[in-house]
Amino acid sequence: MTEYLKDALRKAASFCAYQERTQQEVRERLNDWGVYGDDAEEVIAELIQQNYLNEERFAKSFAGGKFRVKGWGKRKIKQHLQQRGITGYNLEQAMKEIAPTDYRAALADLLDKKRRTLRDDNPLVVKQKLVRYALSKGYESDLIFSVLGGEE
Repeated sequence: MTEYLKDALRKAASFCAYQERTQQEVRERLNDWGVYGDDAEEVIAELIQQNYLNEERFAKSFAGGKFRVKGWGKRKIKQHLQQRGITGYNLEQAMKEIAPTDYRAALADLLDKKRRTLRDDNPLVVKQKLVRYALSKGYESDLIFSVLGGEE
């Protein structure tokens, strides 16, 4: 490995050590630094071997964090992971980070908090706003209606 690649590897390793990254993010950063093609792939392979770069670990931490901290639903999490180049096995593992009981409870909690902010006497309007809000957070419509259905 040339000195130029060793320097790129050092920079990329500190980039990955700061927070979990995807191969796509590292590849883009290497391109910004002028490292392309086979050289970039060599650096990425070395980062994977040294365990600085692990897409399964990234996907799990991303999914868990967005669910717990931001209250995102699975659809939104999945979409954002796919935009970051995460697919297949790693995507499935990330979705397993979210327990179904926690997922339903988080949606119910989210809807309760949102309901308290709504000032409307018409229950249909309130329900419509809650459904739209939960959909925007990435929850599945059948689950939303199931959670809201038990309240009428």
